[in-house]
Amino acid sequence: MLAVVAALVVSLLAGAPPRPVSAAAPAWPLPGVVSGDTTVHDPSMVKLGSQYLVASTHNQVELRVSDDRINFRRVGSAFSTVPAWWSKFSSTNDVWAPDVSFHNGKYWMYYSVSSFGSNNSGIGLATSATGQPGTWTDTGAPILTSPYTGYDFNAIDPNLLVDKNGKWWLTFGSFRLGIYMIALDPQTGKPSATDTRIRHLAQRLHVWPDPVEAPFVYYKDGYYYLFVSFDYCCKGVNSNYSIHVGRSASPDGPYLDQAGLDMVGDGGTLLLGTHDTWVIGPGGQSVVHDDADNHDLLVYHYYDGRDNGTPKLGINYLGWNNGWPYVY
Repeated sequence: MLAVVAALVVSLLAGAPPRPVSAAAPAWPLPGVVSGDTTVHDPSMVKLGSQYLVASTHNQVELRVSDDRINFRRVGSAFSTVPAWWSKFSSTNDVWAPDVSFHNGKYWMYYSVSSFGSNNSGIGLATSATGQPGTWTDTGAPILTSPYTGYDFNAIDPNLLVDKNGKWWLTFGSFRLGIYMIALDPQTGKPSATDTRIRHLAQRLHVWPDPVEAPFVYYKDGYYYLFVSFDYCCKGVNSNYSIHVGRSASPDGPYLDQAGLDMVGDGGTLLLGTHDTWVIGPGGQSVVHDDADNHDLLVYHYYDGRDNGTPKLGINYLGWNNGWPYVY
């Protein structure tokens, strides 16, 4: 067992030979070694000075920090008080799928307020000068809600993209007609008043009830990559989440998979799925570049088959081969 762990650590530190994405007999690596408080769902990572900050679902947005990207400790919740508008969308005041990033000298966090299986949903926005627990100031109202006039999308799972030209975008959606994108005002972080078009990025047309969610868009070497989770989270050892990806030369699509299939028409190349008997249903992903070791990271949760399906933090290096990502 020690030899296996040692080999894994060497692989994570030194890298591994490139392997293209493939849905055929994948040989995915185990999650990187992490310790401490790692029971998370829908993790989003950002650098907090020299530390790593992970925000995740539940408890008014759970916050954890790590000094070395291995040992994580819980430091509290983003919100010290519950914004009044949450009660319109959730009877439990629970919030999901935070997306944290640093722009214009402060931390930005988009997050979801809803209840399981409901289309009565709102996306919130809060900012903080430090990213520390209890320092986040909410905008005081959802920036986007569903149902929405003319659209039946579900306004959850937000992700902020600042594209290579400095334009701001919000990607969001879950099940009901798939994944969407809108332009944002970079001064406020709210929907643009001048570019109001709603872009449709992904949908599983022939798989009812359209199980695709958790969008995350990442720019790399001339392409924008749309990472999404297919199928079902939140069922412990019975979860069948998996991470899929497509790419586009434009931030607002169209996104095609490795076979050339549009993600609005069932496309999405498999990047990571259940493996090694106990790494079950990986998803809820985000991607971040770590300047400390100059690597792109895939940050996600999976359900630990050795621990009754408890959601755990997964971190792996994300490599690139012929313009497509692979996990190592």
